[in-house]
Amino acid sequence: MSNTSLGFIEITGVVAAVDALDIMCKTSGVELATWERKLGGRLVTIVVKGDVASVTEAVETAAAKAIKKPVAKGVLANPHEEIVRLVNLSASRFMNKDTQPGLDERTIQEV
Repeated sequence: MSNTSLGFIEITGVVAAVDALDIMCKTSGVELATWERKLGGRLVTIVVKGDVASVTEAVETAAAKAIKKPVAKGVLANPHEEIVRLVNLSASRFMNKDTQPGLDERTIQEV
């Protein structure tokens, strides 16, 4: 993740988080790094990655246009290796949930 910036938006509600993520991804060339749900999904943190300008634009646009005002937002232009490790740990838990039995591509398409 060298030369990669991280953008964070913490927002209330899963629907608002998905809306904010959609805005961020459509605004500039960022991609989802990971996400965390706390308090039963009432508080969601979205983490995106990309170059500094893209991440900054994505976070600021989502903060201004999302269906709810974010609780917090931030951009780390050159994250320390421990922050990268923390995001990767979160992403690995996120990815493990996606690979649980029964969530294959065919099952997703059937839903």
